[in-house]
Amino acid sequence: MSYTDLRQWIDEVDKLGELSRIDGADWDLEIGALTEFAGRGRGASAILFDHIKDYPAGRRVLVGMIESLKRAALTTNLPTDITRDGFIAAWKQRLNSPTLIPPRFVDRGPVMENVFTGNKIDVLSLPVPRWHDRDGGRYIGTAHVVITQDPDEGWINMGVYRVMVHDRDRLALYISPGKHARIHRQKNFDRGKPMKVVIAFGEDPLLFLLASRALPWGSQELDYAGGIKGAPIDVIRGEFTGLPIPATAEIAIEGEVSPEEMKEEGPFGEWTGYYASGSRNEPVLKIQSFMHRNDPIITGAPPFRPQAGADNCPALLRAAFIMDSLEKAGVPDVRDVACHQNRFFTAVSIKQRYPGHAKQAATIASQCQTGAYLSRYTIVVDDDIDVSDINDVLWAICTRVDPEKSIDIVRRCWSGPLDPIIPRAEKGFSSRALIDACRPFEWIKDFPPVSGASKELKEKVLEKFAASLKK
Repeated sequence: MSYTDLRQWIDEVDKLGELSRIDGADWDLEIGALTEFAGRGRGASAILFDHIKDYPAGRRVLVGMIESLKRAALTTNLPTDITRDGFIAAWKQRLNSPTLIPPRFVDRGPVMENVFTGNKIDVLSLPVPRWHDRDGGRYIGTAHVVITQDPDEGWINMGVYRVMVHDRDRLALYISPGKHARIHRQKNFDRGKPMKVVIAFGEDPLLFLLASRALPWGSQELDYAGGIKGAPIDVIRGEFTGLPIPATAEIAIEGEVSPEEMKEEGPFGEWTGYYASGSRNEPVLKIQSFMHRNDPIITGAPPFRPQAGADNCPALLRAAFIMDSLEKAGVPDVRDVACHQNRFFTAVSIKQRYPGHAKQAATIASQCQTGAYLSRYTIVVDDDIDVSDINDVLWAICTRVDPEKSIDIVRRCWSGPLDPIIPRAEKGFSSRALIDACRPFEWIKDFPPVSGASKELKEKVLEKFAASLKK
């Protein structure tokens, strides 16, 4: 592995030419606006903010960790010149034959360079951004990991759930219904007990990446991370919680969430591009221990309106997970999967083999673990369509779909409070459109042939005349 912690990762990204540095931005909205602006362009660099208003030099914020294929490859121990197809294939292999290496407990780590308890705790000693102008507060947790334990089964979960600062030692930890930590929390609350929590910020980007994926119930992300890196993740056992704390994280807190103290959380501008979840009373997380490295770095991945394109790391991983689920369900000849507009739009290409093949693929892709939460459209196309090209997918919809016969609606599916189109009283459920944009199987041989040069010919002439085309 070419890096061991976030700081070495930043050095490697800099060598790739994919790091920008900005000095003097204001934590109040300016960092958020610059992050949104940079994220609008394809291939945008990661940005390291320093000399942030009201804070000493060295207290930094990093955004854009895994928004390019090269940075995603670096993070996941793959060659940085890997192609989109190669990345998905590598991840399918990992999902089918995972290598699991449990974490290694160590006595100390860089995260313990500064440790605070009691009235010395102050998370606002860090330049926590206010990302969007209507946010209900400053959000320290947008690219972090939340670590909890199942009180019945004992396994450790890592997830990414937004974290707002109430004051120096109290946070809001919002967890959507159905997520693993939400179930852990409810199990503890049903017993009349608080839930103990560790949250790490500025952790190895691989941990953030895995924590944001929908691994099966009972899977331990720390084990997966060790397997990908080829060595165990060093962790410290939390003195208050007993939970593992990533030893090289920039910042970490230990605390507990109790049903006895509630406070308003939100609103927060979410990945849907709306403030759809509003605000509500949520259990407060009381910090018991606050630790950080010298000159700590907050990692941020503030969500904004989804962008076109299916080549960023979250979209590629979601595609790999959905393809893996399709194949494990026995759907044959799945050629590719692409996810556009975050979770809202999934396109699957298949080589049609039998009547109902497309409907089978659409149903499973829309309801597997990765595809089920808050999706909207699942489109299945023939294998001559490039699902990573939204224009190609739209062409298939416009020319191979009979709206009366080709579209099905599945009702009462898994949604959540972030869904902007669902009335507040109905939050939790939504419908899905399953669109068969394949040539009709019954007369596929008689369907009008496609015009234009073949993919092979286009690749051949582009290679032959590449020098001329650049002029």
